[in-house]
Amino acid sequence: MTPDRPPVRSLVQAPKIAARGDIIEIRAIIAHHMETGFRHTERGERIARDIIRRFECRYNGVEIFSADLHPAVAANPLISFHTVATESGRLQCRWIGDNGLLVNNEVEIVVS
Repeated sequence: MTPDRPPVRSLVQAPKIAARGDIIEIRAIIAHHMETGFRHTERGERIARDIIRRFECRYNGVEIFSADLHPAVAANPLISFHTVATESGRLQCRWIGDNGLLVNNEVEIVVS
């Protein structure tokens, strides 16, 4: 990331408490400028691609959702998906991008 760009921020929202068997919604968003690599500067120099390439979510270490992203995805992508609350534990979400970007978020869920 270059110094003139804002820092990358991300957030994961999921219920803190759920009943066993409930279908829960997980929402993840990342603030990222998303440069496609197709634009040029005023001097005609190509602006390097800088996108989020992949999103993954694990529930107690087991992958429950993943998505490959491409240059057509908007800046600040929001991903929303559902899963079944099976046991208490941790949701681990990871954003992987160009230029070595790796952003992790974790949230705990209590299942009763």
